[in-house]
Amino acid sequence: MGSHTPQKGNDPATTGERAFRAVALGYTRAAKPVAPAPRIAMAHRLTLSRAAPLVGVTRATLQRMVRDGELDCADGLVSTEALLAAFPGARLEGEGDLDRVTRIREESFGRRIRERLLPSQEVLAQRLFNQARELADTRRHLQRYHGLVDAMRERLRALGEHDARAADLLRWTDAEFARALALEGADRLEVLDTVLAVVTPRVTVRPSGREFVVEGHDTLLAAGLKAGLAFAYGCGNGTCGLCRARVVGGEVRQSRPHDYPLSEAERAQGHVLMCCSVPLGDVQVEALEAGQPNDIPTQRLVASVRAVGVLDDETRLLHLQTPRSNRLRFLAGQGVWLGIAGSAGAGDADAFLPIASCPCDDRNLHFHVERDDSDPFRARLFADALKPGDAVSVTGPEGRFVLDGSTARPLVFAACDLGFAPVRSLVEHALAAEAATSIDLLRLSTRAGGRYLENQCRAWADSLDAFRYAGMDHAEAAAGARALVASWTPAGRAADCDVFIAGPAPFVESAREAFVDAGVEAARIAGETP
Repeated sequence: MGSHTPQKGNDPATTGERAFRAVALGYTRAAKPVAPAPRIAMAHRLTLSRAAPLVGVTRATLQRMVRDGELDCADGLVSTEALLAAFPGARLEGEGDLDRVTRIREESFGRRIRERLLPSQEVLAQRLFNQARELADTRRHLQRYHGLVDAMRERLRALGEHDARAADLLRWTDAEFARALALEGADRLEVLDTVLAVVTPRVTVRPSGREFVVEGHDTLLAAGLKAGLAFAYGCGNGTCGLCRARVVGGEVRQSRPHDYPLSEAERAQGHVLMCCSVPLGDVQVEALEAGQPNDIPTQRLVASVRAVGVLDDETRLLHLQTPRSNRLRFLAGQGVWLGIAGSAGAGDADAFLPIASCPCDDRNLHFHVERDDSDPFRARLFADALKPGDAVSVTGPEGRFVLDGSTARPLVFAACDLGFAPVRSLVEHALAAEAATSIDLLRLSTRAGGRYLENQCRAWADSLDAFRYAGMDHAEAAAGARALVASWTPAGRAADCDVFIAGPAPFVESAREAFVDAGVEAARIAGETP
């Protein structure tokens, strides 16, 4: 859907700026009450994904509070009154996205920061113009209703001169309209929610019902991937058309040209390319999402080596970058076949490795590679024969060690040595999706340096609510697995957890048995041996 072109004399930037100020101040024109009466503030209802940033917590935290009866929620919506009652100390005027926008304007942050947090001037002007148009429509409706109310009161006043019942009805009507129209201090959450609709619009995906927000210059596709959604897409630059979606509510704007030809019928039905479109406010789109590994086809591409780093004496970090026009679509926890470019299939020069990075950054693929001189690919890597710029073939993805995106249960990850590679991808995806009510990460090392990147694990635990980390060293994988699980204390009921175990086969089997003994349902335990 294209952008609206304002008529001459109706500049969207000027009009929208006035609307923005009016909305931010919570200003609403209302009729003066005809009689004193108690004032009533109308509660605004929000989805949990929209409410979470307003009070500075994650959506998973609000889901836990609803489940525990600490926060009232009806039909997936929570009222601003309930939010303010649950978070009385929230400093909404000085925190959250509105404060970030204010700081950017007042302190003139650099261009890259502005682009990350704010949309382009054209998009922001169009969003403000749409807000101004909506405000003008609301005012016209209020004036019309006000006229009807005045006409009704005059009729009742005339009847009341001869009918006591009409006089009583007039007094009751005056009192009730006074209560409804009395000016009240603006609902802070409602004001902030309206501002967020301009700065960070919300996108609702049909039929899944999942939601995410769009920040800065992000397109619909980029914002959805960052939020952990598994959209169907290919090139990401408007060439293949795989990210085609239908806008069923709201309005979007084409943010850059694309080569894929949308037919006139498709445009008329609201079809857009998500990689080339930005929302002009809250929108609803119909789009395909991958819910399980079978939903993602096998892909073959050639990536280039970006860097090779050292994780420990026996482990290397291989960083590959895909072409801009041919990115890898995968689910967190899956793996791919890597080979020296030019070799065919999974031959002598190929190795299957789990991806250790999040699907939200589809161009940059990380792998944790252990030394194995009997494997040609690994031997070549450890011999420093792979240099930045070298071509590596990528085939996949494969594997079913993935999260269930439809649930919001507590997550527990247990990894031994190289098992941390797929677990790291799962953890980063879970953090991006903000679905889990809590995350526990347990790591076992059976060799020196086996708990590489431990500082990152500790940083997650230190900076994130409801994230716990525990590490342990043990010479034997099976015995270490039992000791690691024995040290685990679930945040709630063990039966409510989803558990993911990755590492050597003895570790996976012993940990699985230990988790079952701790009360976790066997059906909720997934195991992987990289």
